[in-house]
Amino acid sequence: MFIKKISLLSKFLIILFFILSINNSKAEFFKDISNIIDSNESRLSYGVSVTDMNMDGNYDFVVTGFGYSNLALTYVEGKLKNIIKEDIFLDQSRKTIGVAACDIDKDGFEEIYFLNTDTYSGVKKYSDRLIDKKNNNYFDLFELKKNKENLNLTAGRSVVCVDRKGDGQYGIYVANYGGPTRFYEIKNKKIIDQAENLNLNKVTGGRAVVSGHILTDRADIFAANERGANFLLKNIDGKFEDVAFDYRVDDEIQNGRGTALSDIYYRGRLDILSGNWLGYHRAYVLKNDEFKDIGNTEFDKPSRIRTVISADFDNDGFDEVFMNNIAEPNKMFRIKNDGKFEKIKLEAGLEADGFGTGAAVADIDNDGILELLVSHGESEAQPLTLYKAKVEKQSKYLRIKPINKFGAPARGATVTLISNKRKHSKTIDAGSGYLCQMEPVAHYGIRKNEKDFRVEVKWTNGKINFIDKIKLNQTITIKQK
Repeated sequence: MFIKKISLLSKFLIILFFILSINNSKAEFFKDISNIIDSNESRLSYGVSVTDMNMDGNYDFVVTGFGYSNLALTYVEGKLKNIIKEDIFLDQSRKTIGVAACDIDKDGFEEIYFLNTDTYSGVKKYSDRLIDKKNNNYFDLFELKKNKENLNLTAGRSVVCVDRKGDGQYGIYVANYGGPTRFYEIKNKKIIDQAENLNLNKVTGGRAVVSGHILTDRADIFAANERGANFLLKNIDGKFEDVAFDYRVDDEIQNGRGTALSDIYYRGRLDILSGNWLGYHRAYVLKNDEFKDIGNTEFDKPSRIRTVISADFDNDGFDEVFMNNIAEPNKMFRIKNDGKFEKIKLEAGLEADGFGTGAAVADIDNDGILELLVSHGESEAQPLTLYKAKVEKQSKYLRIKPINKFGAPARGATVTLISNKRKHSKTIDAGSGYLCQMEPVAHYGIRKNEKDFRVEVKWTNGKINFIDKIKLNQTITIKQK
């Protein structure tokens, strides 16, 4: 009888262990798929961007190297492989920190701005690069004789792609540290710095930058700064006025790091997520001509924050906020209705011993689920990591890909999904996170019992197009007329 009782107890414990294992497995948000990264050695990396480097219709991760090679990782036969071997792109001798893709010359191909920083602040030795391609060969526009007088020789951090006039003529805002901000455009086939003409040539501790429809129907700019007030640059006829103090986002005593645009209330307008280094993080929602910080105590809690990303990783129709910390566990929150932040327990992706410096999202394998690539460095060389959410089989999605009239991603445009459940805006990312830039696609998971879908695309000139009769589980490309 005693032996029989032990046998029954053993069976019960085995069944209980099995049930708990299943529940724990379901509780894990991400799965680690870093094994698909080819030749993934320890390295010092910072910013990550997403663009179509080889113009094959699929997006690639561009990863900066700080004394290591820059990479262009594309998905090939189940692996992420580096597809560019040219020295001018790899640029192993320089220390690249920020990166953004931007079609600055209106040819439909996004040039790559690599921001190099070989000193903490002020004057630096090596200039930035602006990589273009001709006849399948890469070259640096800044190395052309006509462009050398406008080199950026100030230490910087982030860069963002801005269509300030709404006409498809993109410029690049460079957040410098200890020197004037730059704003590069091409005029008469020459790169010029327009910052002084646009009221942008301020000296501060520049950190993170985002651009999009924040206040106006044109591309506004929010810049999170260190050792000085943030900037909220309102676009007035293509020039900019700093209204950060008026809108209460100057946050002068904090030190800005990662930032992102997010529709926190699911009400059809973009608000601001801003992370502060060892300071209180912000979830700024516009109310009565002022931004209010509505984050809860757990969300606002100070950390060694670097990158902030807003995206729907698990396709449940609610955005998550991924907060990448350096030498401290990462955090993630789900934004529920009414702007409620619900903490998500992380196992994969926690990276308690990780030295995260940058991160970006993209549906790199075209299966309707976002991948999250995290870079590491600064204090310790570490490999890249790649994560993918564990998504329910019955989940559905919709992806909207706006292309401007020149054939380039319409960075800075706003896409709004309208249904019986929400009015949910997303930006076509011009640069965000910290040093980084996400894929130029509005990715939506679909909620339970959601129907009656309609999509609104607001271009960088403020004009609007609608998409009706929508079928789910696809990427819809819409071209600006």
